[in-house]
Amino acid sequence: MTLPGSPHVAYRGDTLHVEERSLADLAARFGTPLYVYSQGAMRAAAADWQRALAGRDHLICYAMKANSSLAVLQTFVRAGCGFDIVSGGELDRVLAAGADPAKVVFSGVGKTRAEMRRALEAGVLCFNVESESELDVLSSVAATSGHTARVSLRVNPDVDAGTHPYISTGLKANKFGVAHDRVIDAYRHAATQPGIEVVGIDCHIGSQITEIGPYLDALDRVLDLVEAVESHGLRLHHLDLGGGLGITYTDEAPPAAHALVAALLERIDARGHGHRRILFEPGRALVGNAGVLVSEVLYLKPGEAKNFCIVDAAMNDLMRPAMYQAWMGIVPCRLRDGVPATYDVVGPICESGDWLGQDRALNVQPGDLLAVLSAGAYCMSMASNYNSRGRAAEVMVAGENAWLIRDREQPAELFKGEHLLP
Repeated sequence: MTLPGSPHVAYRGDTLHVEERSLADLAARFGTPLYVYSQGAMRAAAADWQRALAGRDHLICYAMKANSSLAVLQTFVRAGCGFDIVSGGELDRVLAAGADPAKVVFSGVGKTRAEMRRALEAGVLCFNVESESELDVLSSVAATSGHTARVSLRVNPDVDAGTHPYISTGLKANKFGVAHDRVIDAYRHAATQPGIEVVGIDCHIGSQITEIGPYLDALDRVLDLVEAVESHGLRLHHLDLGGGLGITYTDEAPPAAHALVAALLERIDARGHGHRRILFEPGRALVGNAGVLVSEVLYLKPGEAKNFCIVDAAMNDLMRPAMYQAWMGIVPCRLRDGVPATYDVVGPICESGDWLGQDRALNVQPGDLLAVLSAGAYCMSMASNYNSRGRAAEVMVAGENAWLIRDREQPAELFKGEHLLP
Protein backbone atom coordinates (compact mmCIF):
# COMPACT_ATOMS: atom_id res chain seq x y z
CA MET A 1 0.00 0.00 0.00
CA THR A 2 1.39 3.39 -1.05
CA LEU A 3 0.96 6.12 1.55
CA PRO A 4 0.85 9.87 0.94
CA GLY A 5 3.49 12.09 2.49
CA SER A 6 6.84 11.14 3.94
CA PRO A 7 8.82 8.00 2.99
CA HIS A 8 9.75 7.84 6.68
CA VAL A 9 6.23 6.45 7.37
CA ALA A 10 5.80 3.16 5.50
CA TYR A 11 4.71 -0.47 5.70
CA ARG A 12 7.27 -3.20 6.18
CA GLY A 13 5.43 -6.30 5.19
CA ASP A 14 2.04 -5.92 6.85
CA THR A 15 3.20 -3.63 9.69
CA LEU A 16 3.31 0.18 9.62
CA HIS A 17 6.57 1.77 10.76
CA VAL A 18 7.89 5.24 11.51
CA GLU A 19 11.51 4.98 10.47
CA GLU A 20 12.75 1.72 12.08
CA ARG A 21 10.05 1.40 14.74
CA SER A 22 6.75 -0.48 14.49
CA LEU A 23 3.77 1.63 15.53
CA ALA A 24 2.17 -1.41 17.12
CA ASP A 25 5.22 -1.87 19.34
CA LEU A 26 5.27 1.82 20.28
CA ALA A 27 1.56 1.73 21.14
CA ALA A 28 2.10 -1.33 23.34
CA ARG A 29 4.87 0.49 25.18
CA PHE A 30 3.39 4.00 25.48
CA GLY A 31 -0.38 3.48 25.11
CA THR A 32 -2.90 5.25 22.91
CA PRO A 33 -3.83 7.81 21.70
CA LEU A 34 -0.21 8.41 20.78
CA TYR A 35 1.51 10.93 18.54
CA VAL A 36 4.64 9.56 16.86
CA TYR A 37 7.05 11.77 14.91
CA SER A 38 9.92 11.02 12.55
CA GLN A 39 12.91 13.20 13.32
CA GLY A 40 14.43 12.14 10.01
CA ALA A 41 11.44 13.53 8.11
CA MET A 42 11.73 16.88 9.91
CA ARG A 43 15.46 17.17 9.28
CA ALA A 44 15.04 16.24 5.61
CA ALA A 45 12.32 18.86 5.14
CA ALA A 46 14.44 21.59 6.73
CA ALA A 47 17.45 20.57 4.63
CA ASP A 48 15.43 20.96 1.42
CA TRP A 49 14.76 24.63 2.25
CA GLN A 50 18.35 25.22 3.33
CA ARG A 51 19.85 23.68 0.18
CA ALA A 52 17.57 25.82 -1.96
CA LEU A 53 18.90 28.97 -0.23
CA ALA A 54 22.56 27.95 -0.15
CA GLY A 55 24.82 30.88 -0.95
CA ARG A 56 22.16 33.43 0.00
CA ASP A 57 21.90 35.50 3.16
CA HIS A 58 18.84 33.79 4.60
CA LEU A 59 17.06 32.46 7.67
CA ILE A 60 14.49 29.66 7.84
CA CYS A 61 12.16 30.48 10.74
CA TYR A 62 10.06 27.45 11.69
CA ALA A 63 6.47 28.59 12.32
CA MET A 64 6.16 26.84 15.65
CA LYS A 65 2.38 27.19 15.96
CA ALA A 66 2.28 24.11 13.70
CA ASN A 67 3.81 21.95 16.44
CA SER A 68 5.34 23.51 19.54
CA SER A 69 6.50 20.41 21.43
CA LEU A 70 9.92 21.05 22.96
CA ALA A 71 11.68 18.13 21.29
CA VAL A 72 10.35 19.24 17.90
CA LEU A 73 11.69 22.74 18.53
CA GLN A 74 15.00 21.28 19.70
CA THR A 75 15.25 19.32 16.45
CA PHE A 76 15.03 22.55 14.45
CA VAL A 77 17.44 24.37 16.77
CA ARG A 78 19.98 21.66 16.03
CA ALA A 79 19.22 21.98 12.30
CA GLY A 80 20.20 25.66 12.45
CA CYS A 81 16.72 27.10 12.03
CA GLY A 82 15.23 30.23 13.49
CA PHE A 83 11.62 30.51 14.66
CA ASP A 84 8.43 32.40 13.92
CA ILE A 85 6.40 32.94 17.10
CA VAL A 86 2.95 34.43 17.72
CA SER A 87 2.77 34.69 21.52
CA GLY A 88 4.80 35.19 24.67
CA GLY A 89 4.20 31.56 25.55
CA GLU A 90 5.76 30.47 22.28
CA LEU A 91 8.77 32.68 23.04
CA ASP A 92 9.22 30.96 26.41
CA ARG A 93 8.90 27.56 24.76
CA VAL A 94 11.44 28.22 22.05
CA LEU A 95 13.95 29.65 24.53
CA ALA A 96 13.46 26.56 26.72
CA ALA A 97 14.36 24.46 23.68
CA GLY A 98 17.69 26.32 23.34
CA ALA A 99 16.90 28.69 20.48
CA ASP A 100 18.93 31.82 19.82
CA PRO A 101 16.52 34.76 20.34
CA ALA A 102 18.40 36.63 17.61
CA LYS A 103 16.87 34.09 15.20
CA VAL A 104 13.28 34.66 16.37
CA VAL A 105 10.67 36.79 14.57
CA PHE A 106 7.53 37.77 16.51
CA SER A 107 4.34 37.77 14.42
CA GLY A 108 0.66 37.99 15.37
CA VAL A 109 -2.06 40.64 15.36
CA GLY A 110 -2.61 40.94 19.13
CA LYS A 111 0.74 41.28 20.88
CA THR A 112 0.31 42.62 24.42
CA ARG A 113 2.56 45.16 26.09
CA ALA A 114 3.87 42.45 28.42
CA GLU A 115 4.70 40.19 25.46
CA MET A 116 6.44 43.04 23.66
CA ARG A 117 8.50 43.85 26.74
CA ARG A 118 9.49 40.22 27.23
CA ALA A 119 10.54 39.89 23.58
CA LEU A 120 12.57 43.10 23.71
CA GLU A 121 14.36 41.89 26.83
CA ALA A 122 15.09 38.54 25.17
CA GLY A 123 16.51 40.28 22.09
CA VAL A 124 14.35 38.88 19.28
CA LEU A 125 15.47 39.51 15.72
CA CYS A 126 12.37 41.35 14.56
CA PHE A 127 8.73 42.18 15.27
CA ASN A 128 6.41 41.57 12.32
CA VAL A 129 4.04 44.47 13.01
CA GLU A 130 0.49 43.97 11.79
CA SER A 131 -1.16 47.37 12.31
CA GLU A 132 -0.32 51.03 12.79
CA SER A 133 -1.83 51.02 16.28
CA GLU A 134 0.41 48.09 17.22
CA LEU A 135 3.38 50.07 15.92
CA ASP A 136 2.55 52.99 18.23
CA VAL A 137 2.23 50.70 21.27
CA LEU A 138 5.50 48.93 20.42
CA SER A 139 7.23 52.29 20.12
CA SER A 140 5.97 53.30 23.56
CA VAL A 141 7.03 50.01 25.16
CA ALA A 142 10.48 50.08 23.52
CA ALA A 143 11.17 53.73 24.37
CA THR A 144 10.09 53.46 28.01
CA SER A 145 12.10 50.26 28.55
CA GLY A 146 15.26 51.57 26.90
CA HIS A 147 15.23 49.11 24.01
CA THR A 148 15.09 49.40 20.23
CA ALA A 149 12.45 47.31 18.47
CA ARG A 150 13.54 46.13 15.03
CA VAL A 151 10.38 45.99 12.91
CA SER A 152 9.11 44.64 9.66
CA LEU A 153 5.62 45.62 8.56
CA ARG A 154 3.44 42.72 7.54
CA VAL A 155 1.64 43.82 4.40
CA ASN A 156 -1.67 42.44 3.21
CA PRO A 157 -1.30 42.10 -0.58
CA ASP A 158 -4.94 41.11 -1.25
CA VAL A 159 -3.88 37.89 -2.97
CA ASP A 160 -6.09 34.79 -2.97
CA ALA A 161 -3.98 31.77 -1.97
CA GLY A 162 -6.77 29.37 -2.99
CA THR A 163 -6.92 27.66 0.38
CA HIS A 164 -9.53 27.08 3.11
CA PRO A 165 -11.06 30.41 4.23
CA TYR A 166 -10.08 29.79 7.85
CA ILE A 167 -6.37 29.63 6.90
CA SER A 168 -6.33 32.34 4.24
CA THR A 169 -4.47 35.40 5.53
CA GLY A 170 -3.67 37.61 2.54
CA LEU A 171 -7.08 39.00 1.51
CA LYS A 172 -8.61 42.37 2.32
CA ALA A 173 -11.27 40.63 4.39
CA ASN A 174 -8.65 38.93 6.62
CA LYS A 175 -7.51 40.40 9.94
CA PHE A 176 -3.82 40.15 9.13
CA GLY A 177 -1.35 42.78 8.02
CA VAL A 178 -1.35 46.43 6.98
CA ALA A 179 -3.64 47.18 4.03
CA HIS A 180 -1.75 47.54 0.77
CA ASP A 181 -2.79 51.18 0.26
CA ARG A 182 -1.68 52.12 3.81
CA VAL A 183 1.82 50.62 3.66
CA ILE A 184 3.78 53.67 2.47
CA ASP A 185 2.26 55.95 5.12
CA ALA A 186 2.79 53.26 7.79
CA TYR A 187 6.50 52.97 6.93
CA ARG A 188 6.96 56.75 6.92
CA HIS A 189 5.25 56.89 10.30
CA ALA A 190 7.41 54.05 11.66
CA ALA A 191 10.58 55.88 10.68
CA THR A 192 9.66 58.80 12.95
CA GLN A 193 8.79 56.77 16.05
CA PRO A 194 11.13 56.54 19.07
CA GLY A 195 12.43 53.08 19.90
CA ILE A 196 11.71 51.77 16.38
CA GLU A 197 14.22 50.61 13.75
CA VAL A 198 12.73 49.64 10.38
CA VAL A 199 14.56 46.59 9.00
CA GLY A 200 12.29 44.71 6.60
CA ILE A 201 8.97 43.85 5.03
CA ASP A 202 6.84 40.76 5.64
CA CYS A 203 4.07 39.00 3.74
CA HIS A 204 2.15 35.82 4.51
CA ILE A 205 -0.88 34.83 2.42
CA GLY A 206 -2.17 31.62 4.01
CA SER A 207 -1.56 27.98 4.77
CA GLN A 208 -1.74 24.67 2.86
CA ILE A 209 -0.94 26.45 -0.41
CA THR A 210 -0.34 24.01 -3.27
CA GLU A 211 0.61 26.32 -6.17
CA ILE A 212 3.50 28.69 -6.86
CA GLY A 213 1.35 31.30 -8.63
CA PRO A 214 -0.09 33.01 -5.52
CA TYR A 215 3.41 33.37 -4.04
CA LEU A 216 4.66 35.07 -7.20
CA ASP A 217 1.64 37.38 -7.29
CA ALA A 218 2.25 38.38 -3.66
CA LEU A 219 5.99 38.78 -4.23
CA ASP A 220 5.45 41.19 -7.12
CA ARG A 221 3.20 43.35 -4.96
CA VAL A 222 5.72 43.25 -2.10
CA LEU A 223 8.61 44.26 -4.37
CA ASP A 224 6.51 47.11 -5.75
CA LEU A 225 6.07 48.29 -2.16
CA VAL A 226 9.78 47.90 -1.38
CA GLU A 227 10.64 50.14 -4.30
CA ALA A 228 8.01 52.69 -3.29
CA VAL A 229 9.12 52.71 0.35
CA GLU A 230 12.78 53.15 -0.57
CA SER A 231 11.90 56.02 -2.90
CA HIS A 232 11.06 57.90 0.31
CA GLY A 233 14.58 57.43 1.66
CA LEU A 234 13.97 54.37 3.86
CA ARG A 235 15.97 51.16 3.58
CA LEU A 236 14.56 47.64 3.92
CA HIS A 237 17.25 45.06 4.61
CA HIS A 238 15.22 41.86 4.46
CA LEU A 239 12.27 40.28 2.68
CA ASP A 240 10.19 37.93 4.83
CA LEU A 241 8.13 35.89 2.37
CA GLY A 242 6.19 33.91 4.99
CA GLY A 243 5.38 30.23 4.81
CA GLY A 244 2.19 28.35 4.08
CA LEU A 245 3.54 25.76 1.66
CA GLY A 246 1.17 22.78 1.67
CA ILE A 247 1.77 19.07 2.13
CA THR A 248 0.21 15.94 0.68
CA TYR A 249 -2.75 14.64 2.69
CA THR A 250 -4.38 12.71 -0.15
CA ASP A 251 -3.85 13.66 -3.81
CA GLU A 252 -2.49 17.21 -3.44
CA ALA A 253 0.70 17.91 -5.40
CA PRO A 254 2.32 20.97 -3.80
CA PRO A 255 5.64 22.11 -5.21
CA ALA A 256 8.77 20.95 -3.43
CA ALA A 257 10.39 23.59 -1.25
CA HIS A 258 13.36 23.92 -3.59
CA ALA A 259 11.06 24.51 -6.58
CA LEU A 260 9.13 27.22 -4.76
CA VAL A 261 12.30 28.92 -3.52
CA ALA A 262 13.92 28.78 -6.97
CA ALA A 263 10.91 30.46 -8.59
CA LEU A 264 10.84 33.21 -5.96
CA LEU A 265 14.59 33.84 -6.10
CA GLU A 266 14.46 34.05 -9.88
CA ARG A 267 11.80 36.77 -9.65
CA ILE A 268 13.69 38.59 -6.86
CA ASP A 269 16.91 38.61 -8.89
CA ALA A 270 15.14 39.66 -12.09
CA ARG A 271 13.78 42.70 -10.32
CA GLY A 272 17.14 43.68 -8.85
CA HIS A 273 16.57 42.69 -5.21
CA GLY A 274 19.00 39.79 -4.93
CA HIS A 275 21.15 41.64 -2.39
CA ARG A 276 18.51 41.47 0.34
CA ARG A 277 18.38 38.93 3.14
CA ILE A 278 15.57 36.39 2.61
CA LEU A 279 13.42 34.97 5.43
CA PHE A 280 10.88 32.16 5.13
CA GLU A 281 8.47 30.90 7.81
CA PRO A 282 7.50 27.30 6.91
CA GLY A 283 5.51 25.37 9.50
CA ARG A 284 3.30 22.59 8.12
CA ALA A 285 5.84 21.93 5.35
CA LEU A 286 8.50 20.99 7.93
CA VAL A 287 6.44 18.81 10.28
CA GLY A 288 3.10 17.86 8.71
CA ASN A 289 4.09 14.61 7.03
CA ALA A 290 6.51 13.71 9.85
CA GLY A 291 3.79 12.69 12.33
CA VAL A 292 1.02 10.15 12.85
CA LEU A 293 -1.65 9.73 15.51
CA VAL A 294 -2.09 6.13 16.66
CA SER A 295 -5.47 5.11 18.08
CA GLU A 296 -7.08 1.86 19.23
CA VAL A 297 -10.36 0.62 17.78
CA LEU A 298 -12.80 0.32 20.70
CA TYR A 299 -16.04 -0.75 19.02
CA LEU A 300 -17.58 -1.36 15.61
CA LYS A 301 -21.16 -0.08 15.47
CA PRO A 302 -23.21 -0.95 12.36
CA GLY A 303 -26.15 1.28 11.46
CA GLU A 304 -28.81 1.77 8.82
CA ALA A 305 -27.28 4.97 7.41
CA LYS A 306 -23.67 4.69 8.63
CA ASN A 307 -21.25 2.20 10.09
CA PHE A 308 -19.10 3.62 12.88
CA CYS A 309 -15.59 2.66 13.89
CA ILE A 310 -15.24 4.09 17.40
CA VAL A 311 -11.65 4.75 18.45
CA ASP A 312 -9.98 6.13 21.58
CA ALA A 313 -8.71 9.31 19.86
CA ALA A 314 -11.12 12.20 19.51
CA MET A 315 -11.56 15.78 18.35
CA ASN A 316 -9.75 17.03 21.44
CA ASP A 317 -6.68 15.12 20.20
CA LEU A 318 -7.14 16.03 16.53
CA MET A 319 -9.23 19.11 15.76
CA ARG A 320 -8.55 19.55 12.04
CA PRO A 321 -11.38 17.35 10.67
CA ALA A 322 -14.03 18.95 12.90
CA MET A 323 -12.71 22.49 12.47
CA TYR A 324 -11.74 22.54 8.79
CA GLN A 325 -13.52 19.42 7.47
CA ALA A 326 -9.97 18.32 6.71
CA TRP A 327 -9.33 14.98 5.02
CA MET A 328 -6.55 12.98 6.66
CA GLY A 329 -5.46 9.49 5.69
CA ILE A 330 -6.42 6.70 8.13
CA VAL A 331 -4.80 3.29 7.76
CA PRO A 332 -4.39 0.17 9.90
CA CYS A 333 -1.13 -0.32 11.74
CA ARG A 334 -1.29 -3.99 10.73
CA LEU A 335 -2.90 -5.12 7.50
CA ARG A 336 -5.57 -7.86 7.61
CA ASP A 337 -6.74 -10.16 4.86
CA GLY A 338 -10.39 -9.82 3.93
CA VAL A 339 -12.94 -7.44 2.48
CA PRO A 340 -13.08 -3.93 4.00
CA ALA A 341 -16.27 -2.23 5.12
CA THR A 342 -17.05 1.47 4.98
CA TYR A 343 -16.92 3.33 8.30
CA ASP A 344 -16.99 6.79 9.78
CA VAL A 345 -14.06 6.84 12.21
CA VAL A 346 -15.31 8.64 15.32
CA GLY A 347 -14.17 9.35 18.87
CA PRO A 348 -15.77 9.15 22.33
CA ILE A 349 -16.59 12.87 22.71
CA CYS A 350 -20.25 13.86 23.01
CA GLU A 351 -20.40 15.84 19.77
CA SER A 352 -21.60 14.70 16.35
CA GLY A 353 -18.66 16.69 14.99
CA ASP A 354 -16.26 14.31 16.76
CA TRP A 355 -14.98 12.46 13.72
CA LEU A 356 -11.51 11.78 12.36
CA GLY A 357 -12.57 10.50 8.95
CA GLN A 358 -15.78 9.76 7.06
CA ASP A 359 -16.60 6.97 4.61
CA ARG A 360 -13.32 5.10 4.99
CA ALA A 361 -12.81 1.57 3.69
CA LEU A 362 -11.25 -0.38 6.57
CA ASN A 363 -10.81 -4.02 7.49
CA VAL A 364 -10.55 -3.79 11.29
CA GLN A 365 -11.67 -5.43 14.50
CA PRO A 366 -11.88 -4.10 18.08
CA GLY A 367 -8.40 -3.96 19.55
CA ASP A 368 -6.75 -3.13 16.22
CA LEU A 369 -4.70 0.04 15.84
CA LEU A 370 -5.30 2.80 13.30
CA ALA A 371 -2.88 5.54 12.27
CA VAL A 372 -4.01 8.98 11.18
CA LEU A 373 -1.40 10.12 8.69
CA SER A 374 0.14 13.56 8.10
CA ALA A 375 -0.62 14.49 11.71
CA GLY A 376 2.55 16.38 12.56
CA ALA A 377 1.11 19.89 12.06
CA TYR A 378 -1.83 21.64 13.72
CA CYS A 379 -2.80 18.50 15.58
CA MET A 380 -1.10 18.20 18.98
CA SER A 381 -0.61 21.98 19.03
CA MET A 382 -4.41 22.42 18.81
CA ALA A 383 -5.28 19.66 21.31
CA SER A 384 -7.59 20.46 24.23
CA ASN A 385 -9.01 18.91 27.37
CA TYR A 386 -12.64 18.92 26.22
CA ASN A 387 -14.73 16.32 28.07
CA SER A 388 -11.92 16.34 30.68
CA ARG A 389 -9.74 14.21 28.45
CA GLY A 390 -6.00 14.29 29.01
CA ARG A 391 -3.84 15.12 26.04
CA ALA A 392 -2.02 12.30 24.28
CA ALA A 393 1.56 11.22 24.83
CA GLU A 394 4.17 12.01 22.18
CA VAL A 395 7.13 10.00 20.95
CA MET A 396 10.05 11.02 18.71
CA VAL A 397 11.67 8.37 16.53
CA ALA A 398 15.14 8.58 15.00
CA GLY A 399 16.13 5.37 13.26
CA GLU A 400 15.77 2.60 15.85
CA ASN A 401 15.61 5.06 18.76
CA ALA A 402 12.31 6.15 20.27
CA TRP A 403 12.00 8.73 23.03
CA LEU A 404 8.95 9.74 25.05
CA ILE A 405 8.89 13.52 24.58
CA ARG A 406 5.60 14.28 26.35
CA ASP A 407 3.91 12.35 29.15
CA ARG A 408 0.26 11.44 28.80
CA GLU A 409 -1.79 13.92 30.83
CA GLN A 410 -3.35 12.43 33.95
CA PRO A 411 -6.80 13.38 35.33
CA ALA A 412 -5.47 15.15 38.43
CA GLU A 413 -3.32 17.40 36.22
CA LEU A 414 -6.41 18.71 34.46
CA PHE A 415 -7.75 20.47 37.56
CA LYS A 416 -4.48 21.12 39.38
CA GLY A 417 -4.90 24.90 39.17
CA GLU A 418 -8.60 24.96 40.10
CA HIS A 419 -10.03 25.74 43.54
CA LEU A 420 -13.19 24.60 45.35
CA LEU A 421 -15.36 27.20 47.01
CA PRO A 422 -14.93 27.57 50.80
